[in-house]
Amino acid sequence: MEAPKKQTTDKLHDRVEEPVTAFEKSAAYSSEEEEMHPVLVQLLEKALKESELGLGISHEEMMKKVKAKYPFINGI
Repeated sequence: MEAPKKQTTDKLHDRVEEPVTAFEKSAAYSSEEEEMHPVLVQLLEKALKESELGLGISHEEMMKKVKAKYPFINGI
């Protein structure tokens, strides 16, 4: 009776390599080059005006409200 042959795997065949992709911003790129949707522009302008007028609440006040409403959520 012969001993069973061990299965060998070609290590080079089984190796997985991630493709290398370089994501770099060029020096000429700026966020101003991106076009925003007209509705987004209107909403941002409205929010900035409200902020200048002192409308709205602070981050700390909002977090207190969230913690009071959802005390079971950790990490807030």
